[in-house]
Amino acid sequence: MKQIIFIFMSLLCFSCSSKAQNQTADTNVQSDKKILVAYFSCTGTTEKAADAIAKTVGGKLYRITPAMAYTLADLDWNNKSSRSSIEMTTENSRPELGGEALELKDYDVVFLGYPIWWNLCPRPVNTFLEKYDFSGKTVIPFATSRGSSITNSVKQLKKLYPKITWGEGRLLNGSVKQAGEWAKQVIR
Repeated sequence: MKQIIFIFMSLLCFSCSSKAQNQTADTNVQSDKKILVAYFSCTGTTEKAADAIAKTVGGKLYRITPAMAYTLADLDWNNKSSRSSIEMTTENSRPELGGEALELKDYDVVFLGYPIWWNLCPRPVNTFLEKYDFSGKTVIPFATSRGSSITNSVKQLKKLYPKITWGEGRLLNGSVKQAGEWAKQVIR
């Protein structure tokens, strides 16, 4: 009798753990496309959204890293002499990038994340877009902002880089769950 109860309990436990694994797997989307989630983030806000997207769609996370990191003083948009203010008012400014080299040929889809600066993407993102060949890739922008929409930044990106195939962008100011849910819909 003890053996029958033991077998029954073992089957019950196995069944429950199998269901739990299936539920976990269902929250992520597996795509046959190779996905890169490239992002620029100084304060960590955009990084959180990028991380949620990468985890949800099974993409590789890649940080767009400037050769010289931004300080809080550099990011002071109220100071017209700050580094970010000068870069953003100089249309052809392209700050040098550091970080690891990227083999973009290995990817089909690139989620591109950035904070909104002066209603545009930060200049290091432009440097990134000009450094690599995006032929045959779909680039899907996402952004974070305290007060601006993503509309003008995407419009400017499409104007500057008309040869890139752009997907529908999204402002992700909500939770990381929102970022993941959006990414799942985009990849399907």
